[in-house]
Amino acid sequence: MEHTNQNREQGIEKLRELMKDVKFCMLTTVTTDGSLRSRPMTLQQSETDGDLWFFVDEHSPLADEIEQNPKVNVSFANGDSFVSVSGKACMRDDPSKKKQLWQPAYKMWFPQGLDDPDLVLLKIDAESAEYWDTPGTNVVYLFGMLKTLVTGKPPESITEHETLKLGNA
Repeated sequence: MEHTNQNREQGIEKLRELMKDVKFCMLTTVTTDGSLRSRPMTLQQSETDGDLWFFVDEHSPLADEIEQNPKVNVSFANGDSFVSVSGKACMRDDPSKKKQLWQPAYKMWFPQGLDDPDLVLLKIDAESAEYWDTPGTNVVYLFGMLKTLVTGKPPESITEHETLKLGNA
């Protein structure tokens, strides 16, 4: 389905809304042997165009995997909402951006703080995103399931679903 700019902007706004309170996500990379590997990450920032920022160790297996293959996926879950963002990852050593995003709690992973020589930023240049959201209450969802059990017919969609092209789309 072709989207107008207004529909695209509404979709991006919905995407931001679904991600705004989610601090933890799963980042999936391609390992050197071609298999997929997911790991929990703490999101530092989500930009208006869907790009994502994280702190990482420059000498970690994650950094090695991204150097070999920058294609990644980041997935978020929050109650009845789910988001999947695909894009290309790159390492950035940007002192002003690191200072902007830094929080004291990150010393648990980077004891030297902003002076840690292994601390770099991972930026995901978002290319596409998909979300599923079940607005309303659990009662609405349970009613739909019950209706399916009684009638034997699948329910009308109670989930809002959208696929968005991001980046230079």
